[in-house]
Amino acid sequence: MSQIDYIKAPISNELELFESKFREAMKSAVPLLDTIMTYIVKRKGKQIRPMFVFYCAKVFGGVNESTYRAASLVELLHTATLVHDDVVDDSNERRGFFSINALWKNKIAVLVGDYLLSKGLLLSVKHKEFHLLEIVSEAVEAMSEGELLQIEKARNLNLSEEVYYDIIRKKTASLISSCCGIGAASAGASQEQIEKMKLFGEKIGIAFQIKDDLLDYGDDDIGKPHGIDIKEKKLTLPIIYTINNADKSTRNAIINTIKNHHTNKRKVDEVIKYVNEHEGIAYTREAMRRYKQEALDILKEFPGNEAAERLAMLVEYVIDRKK
Repeated sequence: MSQIDYIKAPISNELELFESKFREAMKSAVPLLDTIMTYIVKRKGKQIRPMFVFYCAKVFGGVNESTYRAASLVELLHTATLVHDDVVDDSNERRGFFSINALWKNKIAVLVGDYLLSKGLLLSVKHKEFHLLEIVSEAVEAMSEGELLQIEKARNLNLSEEVYYDIIRKKTASLISSCCGIGAASAGASQEQIEKMKLFGEKIGIAFQIKDDLLDYGDDDIGKPHGIDIKEKKLTLPIIYTINNADKSTRNAIINTIKNHHTNKRKVDEVIKYVNEHEGIAYTREAMRRYKQEALDILKEFPGNEAAERLAMLVEYVIDRKK
């Protein structure tokens, strides 16, 4: 049994039932839409987001019909943002599959994203679960702000750690935060407990994104190829730390490469060397460990049942991954 299968074992029945409920929630009487919805369902990943929803519900009492709707709501709204992102990024692939816009073009992809958003809204409104809709809507708002903030700040390559954290808190961490908050809310947790679980999810999301930054500096057979963030002119924590702590000539050389030579492998390799020499990797690893520990410390404040134990394992899994 793989590590992820072991972690999800106690909720395997719930996840299976969720899949059928989620498929039902996506159905359409329009044949083209139904074909695309079937394609989307078949591309599902490791079910990490629903796992956070279900385990957070189990920490506070257990899974109920509201929890299944909460997990579906997160997946519907998140899938909508991914479909729209692929249009914005002109991306032809997602997780090894053709994107919706690659197969059906941009116009249909935008409408599919709109349809998914509407299905999420209707699912909540129909059952009058406005508190769940509020949690997820806040995440979608934050994700949009994070993307726009990143585009705005990337132009001048002058990113402080404070702005970097603001971007990843909005762009990445807000979604995991909503999974944890909505799971707790569906099980009847108090507002104070919901806010704590949202903070727990936010810490995980920040650590997750920092890990993603580190994978760019990993071995060739692990994760992303070397320097892909540099080639895409993305300022991640290892680079930001190095730029802010290097001497003027090194700082200028790094910025010059990112601006003007980001496709030159030799120049990109030089930047990676600078980052390693200036402790950018060690600093980033420590930041990741700190956020992971802060998340686990929040979890310890709640009853130590099996769900909390598996949740801790899930945190370790998503942050210690190799790709």
